Amino acid sequence: MKLNDWFDRGLTYGQYVEGMTVNKEEMESIFDKFTLDEEKVGFLKGRQLRVIVLTEDWCGDALLNNPILMKIADAADMDVRFILRDQNLELMDQYLTNGTARSIPIFIFIDQKGEEVAVWGPRAVALQEMVDRVKATLPPADAHDFKEKQAGAFKQLRESYVKDSSLWDIVSESILEKVKERVL
Repeated sequence: MKLNDWFDRGLTYGQYVEGMTVNKEEMESIFDKFTLDEEKVGFLKGRQLRVIVLTEDWCGDALLNNPILMKIADAADMDVRFILRDQNLELMDQYLTNGTARSIPIFIFIDQKGEEVAVWGPRAVALQEMVDRVKATLPPADAHDFKEKQAGAFKQLRESYVKDSSLWDIVSESILEKVKERVL
């Protein structure tokens, strides 16, 4: 299937949000509070780009990144469609992280012909470094308290995603830089 076909079968943002069963409140909170400097998206205006988002509502990175993308899309007048990863592995497997991981979200920017322009995800580099630092503090996977410590670390990360607005700026800058390097 071609990217235009995937786009056509995707959910609108409203449909995606309506179907969410987890992280909905947190994601909407970020969307409501994040303020984008619209001058930064000026290079996107008139380019008629569209975005396919591979995502799932249970994903902590999606709860952070998806509302930031939507603010960018709103400011740049880009249409966005959401594809659920777990139901669409055929597409997901074309966008594996490091060639092996089905990490999400993945943002696939396409032109009107359905040609890929840029791909971003699943995290901004600075956030990946933050996650790596947190993971480095965990005990070995076979330790008796690994699951407990891992759950606590993920909870802490999730809370920072929702409350730390500086992370929102990092994500928006990362997305815009990636697209800018491919369209200019």
